[in-house]
Amino acid sequence: MSSLPPIESTVITGQQPGPHLLILGGVHGDEYEPMAAIRKLITLIKPAEFSGKVTLVPVLNQPAYERCQRCGPDELDLARTFPGALDGSITEQIAHQATQLIQSADYLIDLHTGGVISDLAPFSGYCLHSDPAILETQRTMARAFGLPVVWGTTATLEGRSLSAARDANVPAIYAEWGGGSQCNATAVSGYASGCLQVMSALGMRNEPVPEQPIQYEIEDNRDQSGHLQLHNSAPVSGFFEPAIQLMDTVQAGDTLGTICSPLGDEVTSIKASQTGVVLGIRTLPYVKQNEWLVVILETDHSAS
Repeated sequence: MSSLPPIESTVITGQQPGPHLLILGGVHGDEYEPMAAIRKLITLIKPAEFSGKVTLVPVLNQPAYERCQRCGPDELDLARTFPGALDGSITEQIAHQATQLIQSADYLIDLHTGGVISDLAPFSGYCLHSDPAILETQRTMARAFGLPVVWGTTATLEGRSLSAARDANVPAIYAEWGGGSQCNATAVSGYASGCLQVMSALGMRNEPVPEQPIQYEIEDNRDQSGHLQLHNSAPVSGFFEPAIQLMDTVQAGDTLGTICSPLGDEVTSIKASQTGVVLGIRTLPYVKQNEWLVVILETDHSAS
């Protein structure tokens, strides 16, 4: 049997029956905005003001959180470990418990950031589920979250909370915003508001969903789409200095920044491998060869 204690959560039950929404934060131990946002939600969600049930998990990966790192002591990435194993390593056990939580829910929201090493622009995403009804529900949830970018990507990526939700036919979205070893107050408030807006879109609250413009809404079903760390990696180790900002538009071949040696006598220019909008930037200056530097949402190869 598992030796892991139960996941710490708060369950709030509305006065009227309705669906069960699960909101996860802290899948990675160094992503702080979701943790603070979910704690904020615990105070904002009033039983008299909604129907159904909400399970709130501010810090899913406590061993990683206590290390101030992305991963726990077994060095496994929880976001690559679902559905986990009852008698596995500590991360596998957490994934197993979280999978059971997901299977018990009707909807899932999984909140993330760029962690210690990077900063991410606000966007919501979902997998391109094969069930048309689930896919349309996920689109509705992602749009209702109210962020400037909505991104639908391949459903074939495994090991994620969203793949566990996919397999259980639970409509699910994730969101990314912030990072860089901070806890951005704007992101915290935006995440809390976004979750409440999704509850409204799902009929759990009577409040209207505010109309908010979406700058980019893209669906890309190519293999590995949505894998943030896949493109624009460091060709050498060194000190990275970005030349772009979040939400900048870039063309393939544009300069993203430079990597220099300790004395600055060797400078390598980093060129964009894609055309699109910048969603993520490495903020920790020292990079090792092959580590990712910039996330670009491609705007010229979308497919629905």
